[in-house]
Amino acid sequence: MKEDVLYHFSLSTSTHDFPTMFGDVKFVCVGGSPSRMKAFIKYMAVELGLDHPGAEYPDICEGTDRYAMFKVGPVLSVSHGMGIPSIAIMLHELIKLLYHARCSGVTVIRIGTSGGIGVEPGSVVITRQAVDGCFKQEFEQIVLGKRVVRNTHLDDWLVQELVRCSADLGEFPTVVGNTMCTLDFYEGQGRLDGALCSYAEKDKQEYLRAAYEAGIRNIEMESSVFAAMCNACGLRAAVVCVTLLNRLEGDQISSPHEVLVEYQKRPQRLVGHFIKKCLAAA
Repeated sequence: MKEDVLYHFSLSTSTHDFPTMFGDVKFVCVGGSPSRMKAFIKYMAVELGLDHPGAEYPDICEGTDRYAMFKVGPVLSVSHGMGIPSIAIMLHELIKLLYHARCSGVTVIRIGTSGGIGVEPGSVVITRQAVDGCFKQEFEQIVLGKRVVRNTHLDDWLVQELVRCSADLGEFPTVVGNTMCTLDFYEGQGRLDGALCSYAEKDKQEYLRAAYEAGIRNIEMESSVFAAMCNACGLRAAVVCVTLLNRLEGDQISSPHEVLVEYQKRPQRLVGHFIKKCLAAA
């Protein structure tokens, strides 16, 4: 194509110089909320010694309200919204952006929140592999009317390196486990407090305990397509999510706001330490 329009980023190869804007990117961190990803880039600016009084971190995607994108040094921070469709659209355009910018050796990490299974609230889960609601290690999509299945395994070296970084910090409990990716926050995750519910507490407990036995330690709504697309495109990737509650003990998130805010900073601190460690070794 003479021009590639990344519509949902409000960027185009004919109006933006991708190699100049993004050619030095080595780490891409993605998360659901625009405000959280802006806070992350501000945090990384301080950690990398690139912050200064009055520094602004403008939204590179300011021409749209679909996604937000921020950059400091070799770190790109992008919001992806909520759920598989939203993050999939973002990833298509992000991966094309990295290609047009001629980036190499890029690591992509999703940082976010989740519901824990058998782990205490505030624990950080580093995903070994993403699984679906039937505990299968796969992401299924219908393409041209046919079922296409892709692998959802995540990079083993990256998992172990993140575990080492958590040990370096020693600030919060961290576990490695499988992450269940669902299509919904309520019925898809076995909640009893949605508008629709066709099962009982006993059924929910049976399902969640089976998930725990299958090695699942948390539930969210983006990891499977994230792992599948990064795998398919040869990108080293990881998922690092904090748990806001233990789903074996309830459905609703009831911790005080200030506690939840602190929890949400934990994946940022872990991934920030990892990035600093990688850059120091380069």
